[in-house]
Amino acid sequence: MLSLQDFVGTEALLKGHFRLSSGLHSDTYLQCARLLMWPERAEGAGRELAAKLSGFGPGLVVSPALGGIVIGHEVARALGTRFLFTERQDGAFALRRGFQVEEGERAVVVEDVFTTGRSTREVIDAIRSAGGRVVAAGSIVDRGLPSGALPVPSRSLLELRIPAWPESECPLCGEGVPLETPGSRHGSSGVRRQA
Repeated sequence: MLSLQDFVGTEALLKGHFRLSSGLHSDTYLQCARLLMWPERAEGAGRELAAKLSGFGPGLVVSPALGGIVIGHEVARALGTRFLFTERQDGAFALRRGFQVEEGERAVVVEDVFTTGRSTREVIDAIRSAGGRVVAAGSIVDRGLPSGALPVPSRSLLELRIPAWPESECPLCGEGVPLETPGSRHGSSGVRRQA
């Protein structure tokens, strides 16, 4: 069973001053790519999350690029379904590469981390626009998804209440701590490993 120790052991739990993909700032960043770079860990997390989502009867798994691709693929493998991913096009997530959703097809959206739910909602909108029916969403980590943030039920392997602040309220900005931007939405600053 996945635990916080898995993040520590793979140096995927970073401490510092980070701008998250949501735009919020935090002193903690979960670099799921470092956890998922180990195929056996990725496969295990995928099986575990698939077990939490299987009761929704999905026939399709869809993830946002880039962070959700590995875990989404592993969940789809465990469920025995197709896997698609969305990419940003004109600022919003869209299905590209000839990916298509069948009318009424039951889908789950799989992410690496839930923070505000913004990316997940964008993927849900893309699937619905393509004719699919989103029945649930899943993530490796829920770092404090607000109640009602998603229009579908959600399941996560870990729930960690990690503080995050709007830039205007960030205590680390006030202290002048250098800001790093490791997420794919805002570009990368080459995040260093931190204890």
